[in-house]
Amino acid sequence: MKNRLFRLIHIHLRHFLLGLRIKVLNRVFGMNIDPTAKISLKANLDFTNPAGVYIGAGSYLAFGSTILTHDMSRDLNKPVKIGKNCFIGANAILLPGVELGDQVIVGAGSVVTKSFPSNVIVTGNPAKIVKQEIRTSRLGILESA
Repeated sequence: MKNRLFRLIHIHLRHFLLGLRIKVLNRVFGMNIDPTAKISLKANLDFTNPAGVYIGAGSYLAFGSTILTHDMSRDLNKPVKIGKNCFIGANAILLPGVELGDQVIVGAGSVVTKSFPSNVIVTGNPAKIVKQEIRTSRLGILESA
């Protein structure tokens, strides 16, 4: 009983912190993150060009995923846009200028160097389409065929 109560409190506290983080990222840093998106506390967002971060409704960024909106070696600042109901896997990297359509899944450890259309799964370094015509629900969860 005590462990169950502790777990319930832990889950509610985590959801509160995740929501609070999105509010701070939007209001203080000027990012454009939908309130229904979820971002792991260990995800990395670029604060050099924070106004260039766009994350759509119902999308999820897993731990270690990184969004870069600048490249100092090329003196480049370009926005990164993630559509609705996308899933960005653990330790994936999205480089400046990338735009992902709605319902895109990015595999863990992938390096996304270019934009991709909606309803695809991309993996690899550099990321390539491995499956098309997929459907995802909230948080980028793949719907079974």
